[in-house]
Amino acid sequence: MKTAETGHVKKTLTVSHYFNIGFGAIVGTGWILMVGDWVIVGGGPLAAMLAFLLGALTLLPIAAVFGELTSAIPISGGIVEYIERAFGSKASFVAGWLLAFGDGVLCPWESLAVATIITQLVAEIFPVLRAYKLYTIMGSDVYLYPVLIALLFSGYVIWQNFRGSLQMARLQTFLTRTLLFGMCVAMAVSFFKGSPQNFLPWFEVVTGPAAATNGTNFWTGLAAVLVLTPFFYTGLDTIPDQAEEAHEDLDWHQFGRVISWALLASCVFYLVCIYAFSTILPWTEFVKMPIPALSSLQSIHFYLYVVMLTIATIGPLGPMNSLFSATARIMLAMGRKGQLPAVFAHVDPKSGTPKAANILLAVLTVIGPFLGYSMLLPLTEVAALAFIVPCTMVTMACYRLRDLEPDLPRPYKVPGGKVGIGAGVLAGGAVIALLVVPGSPAALTWVEWLILCGWLCFGAVLYMFRGKRVQKAQN
Repeated sequence: MKTAETGHVKKTLTVSHYFNIGFGAIVGTGWILMVGDWVIVGGGPLAAMLAFLLGALTLLPIAAVFGELTSAIPISGGIVEYIERAFGSKASFVAGWLLAFGDGVLCPWESLAVATIITQLVAEIFPVLRAYKLYTIMGSDVYLYPVLIALLFSGYVIWQNFRGSLQMARLQTFLTRTLLFGMCVAMAVSFFKGSPQNFLPWFEVVTGPAAATNGTNFWTGLAAVLVLTPFFYTGLDTIPDQAEEAHEDLDWHQFGRVISWALLASCVFYLVCIYAFSTILPWTEFVKMPIPALSSLQSIHFYLYVVMLTIATIGPLGPMNSLFSATARIMLAMGRKGQLPAVFAHVDPKSGTPKAANILLAVLTVIGPFLGYSMLLPLTEVAALAFIVPCTMVTMACYRLRDLEPDLPRPYKVPGGKVGIGAGVLAGGAVIALLVVPGSPAALTWVEWLILCGWLCFGAVLYMFRGKRVQKAQN
């Protein structure tokens, strides 16, 4: 028997909605806020571009795996179900809780991104925004007004997610179109004002405002950027996480493909942006600026700069919106499985949203603006590990379920069968090794391990007070 009435989620999302949710969750404002850091860490734009291309190809079989499993088992937070069927409840909890961090950390990250853009660039136009300094943390100054504006933006996203999935999807469609417009602006500026010569040299050790080249040659620089890419492709799992809210007439074969489409579209978006911004000015000069993707436009045309600054300021709402919703569904699934306290299994009967998860994520999101700019890169690296580990576990579960449940209806299947699935396992394992093996150019630091351990300890406490399993989730 159920411990409580869990309620129903609302079935309103189409294939187009799912593409917008996935694409918007992936690209966000990383392309504006961090493109300079990618180039710096890699020692040049070529290494950064190749790293993002390899990152997408690495995750492509994983995206196909999500397509197969989600079309076969279309429930909220399905990763919890897939891994439990293949490896049991404890493995399912570890994977679900890690992915909740890998996805959920984007909410405070993007809220911090809004505060950072306002502090470093908008305040150059309106100095009053820096009138009241609160404190300095890890070398970053935190000001009152940017924090309040970031909290206002974050509050809007939180409110939309409490209203329901259709409101969230409509907001995401608008934000996706805004991001595409921003990319077109960058391409146009690069074409008319930039030069391919600015793309040279192929490799050089450089230092920027918040990062330095993490390698001594082209290949080590490429590896250092490669391990960051899972974080910036975080969001491909937001599509399967919300599969239970699919419209009754959804074509599940097309749904299986849309996850890969969103990933590849995001890859193209990143490649174009890295090239465009790195050729507006010589890249070795470009990376010395604060938030160089925006600063490089300021000297070209002020009004163009203001347009891009506006896009950059509202851009974080996209991934915050998608990943807030997706992470809440992961926690909903964990609550139904009896892996979290029973309150996480409840769905609001009016809005169809998981209230307890929404409240927890709202608290985490509003913490973001108070952390300071210097926390962006550490959160990026630890979230990359928290994302790629459960994704690799999903590919292993898909491989195992081909044997355990061969008769499970699969409207979409991974191209290449078990060979394609195995490629996903190997690719995910290689990225994990780069992040955890001591001596790797991209191994996590003690600060990043401390952040991850703190999240796991929090999960262990919640697991101790877990509720009873809901035997049959409401569909």
